[in-house]
Amino acid sequence: MREIKAGIVGAAGYAGGELLRLLLQHPNVSLQFAQSQSQAGKPVSDIHNDLLGELTISFTADASAEVDVIFLCAGHGKAREFLAANPVPSSTKIIDLSQDFRWNESTTGEVVETADKAFVYGLPELQREQIKEAQNIANPGCFATAMQLALLPLAKEGKLLQEVHISGITGSTGAGQALSPTSHFSWRTENVSTYKVMEHQHLREVGRTLKSLQTDEVPAIHFVPYRGPFARGIFITAYMATELSLDEAKQLYSTYYSGHPFTVISEKNPDLKQVVNTNKCVLHLQKHGKMLVVSSLIDNLLKGAAGQAVQNMNLIFGLQETNGLKLKASAF
Repeated sequence: MREIKAGIVGAAGYAGGELLRLLLQHPNVSLQFAQSQSQAGKPVSDIHNDLLGELTISFTADASAEVDVIFLCAGHGKAREFLAANPVPSSTKIIDLSQDFRWNESTTGEVVETADKAFVYGLPELQREQIKEAQNIANPGCFATAMQLALLPLAKEGKLLQEVHISGITGSTGAGQALSPTSHFSWRTENVSTYKVMEHQHLREVGRTLKSLQTDEVPAIHFVPYRGPFARGIFITAYMATELSLDEAKQLYSTYYSGHPFTVISEKNPDLKQVVNTNKCVLHLQKHGKMLVVSSLIDNLLKGAAGQAVQNMNLIFGLQETNGLKLKASAF
């Protein structure tokens, strides 16, 4: 396999920093540039301090180097602006981590043309084969990833028959690097609050995916997201009434995710540290009366962003899906 030349647009942010760390250790990738308008000319390690001694390049203002794949991490709305202002060769694959193209996508393998580019929705556990054939990928949202992985097996078998209730908590990095009142340490620490109750933008992705899998009408999904007093990670809990026994549900989930290396079924009640700093999703199933309870845990910056982007890159270039992503959690 030849070396893949990669570039990152918006490399100064949280997702861009995670991509830098992953691509530097990827056995098949050569990093060509790290673009940032706001930090152009500064050494990358001045912004991402953990890369001191690992990376000596500086941020560039442009993305003119020829690459095989370009990752767009510049934030919502910025991906469309970049592509409009910077023509990308048809041979260069694009993986967008913003929401700019993901809502337009069909989850049945169809693609939507926009600005002469066609994007495919990049959730490997949903449509791995379509991703392998794609030229450009719209990476899923972080909460959307956790929620979809909690519900895909049920929708695939037409078992989502009752209203679904979901609560989920996310770390402060989910809000991005730009400062806001609710991302300051003095506000966030020892504090919890809800936001975008019942109207989070990722519900749109989840609903579209479930409708593509289940021929019967998909029931309402009610979602209450929380801001958590920690830096990274997402923990969601979904519950709904079902006639499935716990053993039947576990078999359904195990069958669906067999062959998917990053989604793991846990027999024990999991905790967030099991997934932070990894590209895993850990699922845990319980049954209480008629209610099936599904917990889904991911790292919002990895499986919810940069890690999933690298997973998609591996697929579209015909690499092992796990290349560069054999990461371990920090137990302490």
